Amino acid sequence: MKLKNKILRITCDGGAATGKSTGAKLLAKKYKLAFLSSGLLYRYAAYLNLRYKPKNEIFFLKKKFKNLKYTNLNRINLHTPEISTETSKLAQILAIRNILKRYQVDFIKKNQRCILEGRDASTKILPNSNIKFFFICNLNIAAKRRYGELKKRLNNISLIEVKRALYKRNLSDKNRSISPLQKHPDAVVVNTTKIDKRAMLAKMSKIVEKFLNKKYGN
Repeated sequence: MKLKNKILRITCDGGAATGKSTGAKLLAKKYKLAFLSSGLLYRYAAYLNLRYKPKNEIFFLKKKFKNLKYTNLNRINLHTPEISTETSKLAQILAIRNILKRYQVDFIKKNQRCILEGRDASTKILPNSNIKFFFICNLNIAAKRRYGELKKRLNNISLIEVKRALYKRNLSDKNRSISPLQKHPDAVVVNTTKIDKRAMLAKMSKIVEKFLNKKYGN
């Protein structure tokens, strides 16, 4: 099936280190979709806040995100414990959420073929997405995976520290009053506790193919 002119918008939500970024990137590559991680946007906002300590963070972040080139974020290490803690704080501020939401909505308008991943992509940012996924993973497994990623860049990090940070982040995301982390009623659950990337992609692709065949035919 030729996909070039066919609309396909997918959202992936889930807690920290559940595999949603990996799953979304795999689908983006396979189906040639524009990819955006809302989590990375929040981490970048946290990074800016910690680095520049602005007096008026709302005005400051609004200016920084106005002409942000998303691909530039890959050049910065945004996965540190300090940034994770600051990210949780910023995620609870409505004015900051609105700045980042505007950026994401503009991205969607420019891309009729895209995939978004985050905490509220399916519930708040793009509730009319064609396909919704919700990722879950056992905390111990998620911590080991995140620790494996972080220890390549941070020598003084411990597994217990990573596990504690993940637990606190997920608890904060689920319990915040604004756009809490929750599963959309239409979302397909992807449990990554016992599956590898290949199995994850196979499961998600099956759902995508089913949608494409139903909407556009073989």
